[in-house]
Amino acid sequence: MSADAYKRDAAAGALDFVESGMRLGLGTGSTARPFVEMLGERVRAGLDVVAVPTSEVTRAQADQCGIPLTTLDETPELDLTVDGADEIAPDLTLIKGGGGALLREKIVASASRRMLVIADESKWVAMLGQFHLPIEVVPFGLAATRRAVEAATVAAGCPGPLSLRRDKAGHAFVTDSGHFILDAALQRIADPRSLAARLAVIPGVVEHGLFIGLADLAVIAGPEGRRTVERPNSR
Repeated sequence: MSADAYKRDAAAGALDFVESGMRLGLGTGSTARPFVEMLGERVRAGLDVVAVPTSEVTRAQADQCGIPLTTLDETPELDLTVDGADEIAPDLTLIKGGGGALLREKIVASASRRMLVIADESKWVAMLGQFHLPIEVVPFGLAATRRAVEAATVAAGCPGPLSLRRDKAGHAFVTDSGHFILDAALQRIADPRSLAARLAVIPGVVEHGLFIGLADLAVIAGPEGRRTVERPNSR
């Protein structure tokens, strides 16, 4: 089976946690996409849910699939968010933001009673950091913010080069909220909490892709089948 097939398998497993009447958060990315597609099939078959998308891309897909949509202003408390991840550590700490939607993804996940992560087996890692860490920043003062982020990674014991994310045309990638993204190639993040705390106090940093204490469950699919991992002492 291909990685895409494993992603679909994980997405299918997530549907087992969706019940009629739920208020859902819909993630963004290559694994969330098949989940939204399958959820739309269930909705057309009679499943009664309402959902908050985490990006304009997901909003467009969900609308096309016939999934009733709402906003966090209208529905500030959600039952379940289903989203993918770029890396998943054994304690379900995540790196997210490869698709550029980390800010909205974190807001939606934080508003949810539970967060379920879906991924293929390649995203399961012993330690975070091989995948670049996305850091969403305001365009104003970019050089100063970049220097502060570099200093924070050094202080947290995981220095590495930063690069400004660019779109296919070579321009600076702009998030749905109008920000830029710095991608940090850190290799090994031994203490995600320390790094997250240091990044959070930098004025030009809007949000970072370390999701700590948010994911309650993970459905992982791979050559040996599909498994569900629950975070100890989850919400």
